[in-house]
Amino acid sequence: MARVVVVTSGKGGVGKTTTSAAIAMGLAKRGHKTAVIDFDVGLRNLDLIMGCERRVVYDFVNVINGEANLNQALIRDKNCNQLYILPASQTRDKDALSLEGVGRVLEELSKEFKYIVCDSPAGIERGAYLAMYYADDALVVTNPEVSSVRDSDRMLGILASKSRRAELAMDPIKEYLLLTRYDPSRVDSGEMLSLEDVQEILSLHLLGIIPESKSVLTASNAGVPVILDEKSDAGQAYADVVARYLGEKRPHRFIESKKGFLRKLFGGK
Repeated sequence: MARVVVVTSGKGGVGKTTTSAAIAMGLAKRGHKTAVIDFDVGLRNLDLIMGCERRVVYDFVNVINGEANLNQALIRDKNCNQLYILPASQTRDKDALSLEGVGRVLEELSKEFKYIVCDSPAGIERGAYLAMYYADDALVVTNPEVSSVRDSDRMLGILASKSRRAELAMDPIKEYLLLTRYDPSRVDSGEMLSLEDVQEILSLHLLGIIPESKSVLTASNAGVPVILDEKSDAGQAYADVVARYLGEKRPHRFIESKKGFLRKLFGGK
């Protein structure tokens, strides 16, 4: 059976789609056959970040409605033959997704794939609910700012109470924290919440910290998941996240500013 992973948050613009693309690519590069699904019906950005927007013929809604089968809609990634993308529809609204339809698609994918990554839309509307309902694991993506953390805290309540696992009294969804757009120098100057502040509010297992990096925008514009940019801080951070998710122990990086690191190195406080 596949492991269903939802990438979610309460707030938009925190990096969910970037994260979904990077995590899915990282899992696939590790040899795990992986599918990544865009649940953001009406907008559809995942195919742009994956660089396959011109190859979309059928989409998630077509499959749910029986207008195409999964093999017709799935797009194999051009950089990794272990990764497949199921794009969202740009011409339908979010009501086109149904709980039963999503369940059928995930069940069919589970026969062939090891991991299924669900790229959730922001907020708590229908698309986000359907993306997380069948999840086994949740990557809660947040920026180090009060509104983002507060909205993520609200999302945790929904994950704990409205998922299939909650309804069937199964083991709860495993929840992980992914802190994105982190800038230690701005934390030092009081412009951002610190990692400790965020963890105190959310009390989640920290899977990784993604530093603020121009390489994220560059990779997105090029249609390439940033994890493939192995020289960038963000690419390395996402590689660490995938490794930790798979059970490897790796130290957390990109937490301290260079000034703070040097101060500690030379015995300062």
